[in-house]
Amino acid sequence: MLIKTRKVRETTILDLNGPLMVGESELEFRQKLKQLLDEGARRIAINLAGVPEMDSWGLGSLVRHCTQVRKAGGRCIFFAPIPRVLQLLKTANLDAVLDIVETEAQALSR
Repeated sequence: MLIKTRKVRETTILDLNGPLMVGESELEFRQKLKQLLDEGARRIAINLAGVPEMDSWGLGSLVRHCTQVRKAGGRCIFFAPIPRVLQLLKTANLDAVLDIVETEAQALSR
């Protein structure tokens, strides 16, 4: 998985590119979020547009790491999932747990 980081005002945006699944991609995601929290980032927006698929481990990873951000006093917002990934999130009822919006602009305005 390729993860690009950029900053827009007080929000750190992670652009994910590749499947989020058990193994190396989930490990990279976990390490990147830990690094950001260690650096003091507390407002994180995660761009899911480049994630073509996700397994149950990837779903769990989103919940676990978003919870870590919240426990650190921050906020985690997910945006732009492709229809397949959005349907997976809805099927797992994670759309009720995670803050998911359609666009980057919506994520930045929250």
